[in-house]
Amino acid sequence: MGDYTSEIRNLIGTRPLILVGSTIIVENQEGKILLQLRSDTFEWGLPGGSMEPGETLEETAKRELFEETGLVAEKYIHIDTLSGGELYFKYPNGDEVYNVIAVFIANEISGNLQMNDGESVNLRFFSKTEIPNNMDERARIIIEKHVK
Repeated sequence: MGDYTSEIRNLIGTRPLILVGSTIIVENQEGKILLQLRSDTFEWGLPGGSMEPGETLEETAKRELFEETGLVAEKYIHIDTLSGGELYFKYPNGDEVYNVIAVFIANEISGNLQMNDGESVNLRFFSKTEIPNNMDERARIIIEKHVK
């Protein structure tokens, strides 16, 4: 959780908060999708996270991709922005959020796949037919809508 979100949480507790952020779809050369096994929920999800003050959505995508995976992309293509009740989430600690998610596809990827920020316990590429059952619902919505 970013500093800004932590500061807001200190003020409002666990009450619902609208969080704006970016999620990144990374496909390898075999067409498999990069997923992260999150350390807070132990569910598989897509790399991404909340915007910090002053960032653009693309800057958020770049920062989150690097922080969570060690990867960088030369190009980010914005393909959708999602919001609404289906993007409500309650974290194990009780924090409630309604997400507004800008979805990007990352192209021209470089770097070494590594867990940098403690938010992941595993990073792995999956084909669409191999998607794990213990999947974050927000990520499932994005994959079903945007991954062919």
